Amino acid sequence: METGSKIVMLVVDGLGGLPDPTTGKSELETAHLPNLDKLAQISEAGVTTPVLPGITPGSGPGHMALFGYDPIKYLVGRGACESLGVDIQLGPNAVAARANFCTLDSEGKIIDRRASRIDSDKAIALVDMLGGI
Repeated sequence: METGSKIVMLVVDGLGGLPDPTTGKSELETAHLPNLDKLAQISEAGVTTPVLPGITPGSGPGHMALFGYDPIKYLVGRGACESLGVDIQLGPNAVAARANFCTLDSEGKIIDRRASRIDSDKAIALVDMLGGI
């Protein structure tokens, strides 16, 4: 049914977090968010259980559920979602994978899950190097 109304659905994916042991608050609770605060004041906001109680879905299943698809029936991973988001068309037998580059310390432990958000040119060079493996 068309109503002529326009909406914006803002999904703040991955927002959850555990409290910091020193403060007892999550990163969201301690963050200074004037824009989100204002948006929340003038909007309708809610929380949903996208799959089933007790199941914390990844982005793919979570987004599928938000758009009305059964995420148990339609298994879509983040690689496929992000491929389509940058206009990469996937065929029926395609495999789309998603990965992050990270920074390791001298013991091999991850110290930065995003490798300081390296730029696209550096990421492309790293992907090209990995292509030979």
